[in-house]
Amino acid sequence: MRPHTFPRRHRHREEEPTFIATQTPDVLSRLLPDTITLDLDTCDVDDTAAQITLAVRSTQAMALCPLCTTPAQRIHSHYERTLADLPWAAYHVRLQLRVRKWFCRNRQCPRRIFTERLPTVAAPWARRTLRLVQRLVDLGVALGGKAGVRLGQRWDLAVSRNTLLRLLRRLPVPSYVIPTVLGVDDVALRKRQTYGTVLVDLERHQPVALLPERTADTVAQWLQAHPGVEVITRDRSSAYAEGARHGAPSATQVADRFHLVQNLAEALTEVFTMQRPALDAVNAAVCQQPVPLPDGTVAVPVPPPATPPRAQQQAAQRAAQRQATYDTVWTLHRQGWTVPAIAAQVGHSRHTIERYLRLPTWPVPQHRSTYGRSVLNPYKDYVLTRWNAGCRTAMQLFRALQPRGDTGSYRRVAAYASRLRQAQGLPPRRQGRRQTMPVVAEPACQPLPPRRATWLVLGREEKRTEAEAQQLTQLHAQDPQVAEAIDLAQDFTQMVRQRQPAQLDPWLQRATASTLEALQRFATGLHDDYAAVKAGVTLPWSNGPVEGHINRLKMLKRQMFGRAHLDLLSRRFVGAPRDGPAQTARPRVPAQTHAEAASPRGPPAAGRGLTAHVLGGGRSPCSVGSRAMAAPSGPPLCPCGRLSREGSTCPLRRGVDVVYMSCI
Repeated sequence: MRPHTFPRRHRHREEEPTFIATQTPDVLSRLLPDTITLDLDTCDVDDTAAQITLAVRSTQAMALCPLCTTPAQRIHSHYERTLADLPWAAYHVRLQLRVRKWFCRNRQCPRRIFTERLPTVAAPWARRTLRLVQRLVDLGVALGGKAGVRLGQRWDLAVSRNTLLRLLRRLPVPSYVIPTVLGVDDVALRKRQTYGTVLVDLERHQPVALLPERTADTVAQWLQAHPGVEVITRDRSSAYAEGARHGAPSATQVADRFHLVQNLAEALTEVFTMQRPALDAVNAAVCQQPVPLPDGTVAVPVPPPATPPRAQQQAAQRAAQRQATYDTVWTLHRQGWTVPAIAAQVGHSRHTIERYLRLPTWPVPQHRSTYGRSVLNPYKDYVLTRWNAGCRTAMQLFRALQPRGDTGSYRRVAAYASRLRQAQGLPPRRQGRRQTMPVVAEPACQPLPPRRATWLVLGREEKRTEAEAQQLTQLHAQDPQVAEAIDLAQDFTQMVRQRQPAQLDPWLQRATASTLEALQRFATGLHDDYAAVKAGVTLPWSNGPVEGHINRLKMLKRQMFGRAHLDLLSRRFVGAPRDGPAQTARPRVPAQTHAEAASPRGPPAAGRGLTAHVLGGGRSPCSVGSRAMAAPSGPPLCPCGRLSREGSTCPLRRGVDVVYMSCI
């Protein structure tokens, strides 16, 4: 009898991938700077010094003469180089590199013996590998000198701040495509003394140049050296307008919309300064109106702070001095004095003299710039809640504010409590605990000085509160000239924000026929720059991205304590990688947006410092081909293995597919 057998079940299992164990020397060899041209012999680990020493040798079958590019096969001798490499974990790595000297077989070549180049490992005579140099360059670009040294110590990269700055200065000016849309603005290299010009490619949001001056000639020279710019956005500066007109006559100039609104705000502030009684009437009405509460009831408004007699006296003295200066300025102006001469005579800046000359009469004294500001403002809601709940002792309120972070004095809290008693009709030192007191609240709107009234008018309608809208309505009804200024300002801002170029000419006619001198001057300035203003209202381009890059430039200046020269500042500002992986040494060819920008650039002028241009096909005579172009981001490599630098020409320029304008 045959034994019972169960049918076999064929289990279909997927084959597991075979794990291949790699020998330790093979793992170490894969961590070398170049696994093709270098071979690992030995590895020595020093735990005391936390250092790994790798003995490596070159495996190139032949080498190219650095002068005549003739392949050489006869070895003359050997010698060793010591290179520092990137650290491995907590261990410093040092390469004992054994390279060879070769005989050049070209008898016309002046160099008979040369050392082989390893362009993917290290530059000639260098003590660091290229990837370590690139890591240091990235530190310098991102953080500068001292900050880069501190982070380098965290990464076990021993370097000094002078070395980081020296590597930064050796960086060539990065290559870029000629921008089609260019943003131009000035930046203070040294405030009120030295100014430069920032040029930004608005299509790629990338700065392209940092010029040492903000004159028309500087901008015109740059535009003439870089033809192809079609649109230039700028502020209302006449110097940039003239420079763009001479450097790129066919380019369309666009006046920045923010600066248009800013110029309108300056004119409107002058109008409100001259119409100060209208603002005072609105402020007085707001201070007397009851404050509506969320529950539907109303509260008594807190009266504004009273100015002490001594402060009133000091303010009156300062106002008298300013009015005397104003009278002196107008007297000298009627005698034919120029603005710089008047400024030197009275001891004020030119901007102050120009502002005085724009005012036909001396305005009513204004509030101080800090009017309404107090360290008690963040705690006023808490004080009002406690006060309306019955706590009307200033000392108790002061002690309750200390744990909440208030750093003010008791005198400030007592003064605010006195204003609350005044709003409820209590004597200065009576608490009124047994009486039923009305609820007290801060006014719904702050008082309107001229500048705050200006931005209330120019602000967007959907962002105004109900109280601010009521305040603006009261201001509009105070005076016909004020109403005219408000209507003109709101119509202009609506035209700019909604891009209505057809409304520009009617608005200019209305502003020119206005009785307000400040708005007439503003309209005259728009007439003089009509084409750029019309383009600013029509085209979508603006100088907003340029302002953002200027903020970044200011941050870089502060990191370097404001003592960086223009060349170092330009390397960190223009050469920093933006939005993506780090820039590589390979020639960067950005995506072309305009057909004009796709045309190849002409030969660079002397000292331009471009990195590289791809000229055509063909293989490089270098033994590693074009591998030098695949090095990490940072200083570009010449096929001979040298780091590029301005000032000299590469001896291997002839017969290679990549031409570098300079090398070490």
